[in-house]
Amino acid sequence: MAYPYTNSKLENVGGSDGGNKTSTSLSVHMLIKTANNIPVGAIQMLSVSERGSIEQIMEVGTDGVVDSVRKSSVLISGNIERIRVSRVRLAEAFGRQWIHLQSQVYPFDIWIYDRQAASQSDWIVTIIKNVLFETLDWSLNQGDWVMKDKATFKAETIYSYRGSAGNPAATGGDLGIKLASVGSSYSDDSMGGLTIEQAADTGTGGRRGALDVPGLIDVVSTYQ
Repeated sequence: MAYPYTNSKLENVGGSDGGNKTSTSLSVHMLIKTANNIPVGAIQMLSVSERGSIEQIMEVGTDGVVDSVRKSSVLISGNIERIRVSRVRLAEAFGRQWIHLQSQVYPFDIWIYDRQAASQSDWIVTIIKNVLFETLDWSLNQGDWVMKDKATFKAETIYSYRGSAGNPAATGGDLGIKLASVGSSYSDDSMGGLTIEQAADTGTGGRRGALDVPGLIDVVSTYQ
């Protein structure tokens, strides 16, 4: 049978060779899905990097940095490692109809479900949007005779929500951390009543980032 939630294969198939299927599973607390809401099993590692360049503005008269500003969009990239089971290649596991990198035309989304909370309404869902593989590698490890697929990717944007779309994922968690707050003037109907940062973090209103909000310069200068 397939392991609950992860779709990783656990059965040992009999036959003349006595069964030779590799068994593996993904932690049930972190669930990775893609097209058609299908769980992607046998993933050993998925890492995500979010990087943005910062420009620091200096002034001789004060002998120091007087302001800092982001000077480029945040770039999203990552790595994936997966054990190959049942002849399924990495791209196939993500619902793609190809196995070689040169064939990819269309991007896809990766959904990560953090199921550590007891209630589904508190699960944190992270969506990595419009993923394109940058490299795709596979190898046969002579030590343990396991086929492993690896890939690096780049994506257009990333956002998270708690429970259902639009709910901020940052709530202070089980520790009850008191989060920074800003006045109601930094929330409006175009962002679903959320602040600029929350709207960008949850992908509300089509926000691709905190720097694409109309009137941002006026809002920031007022806030400062």
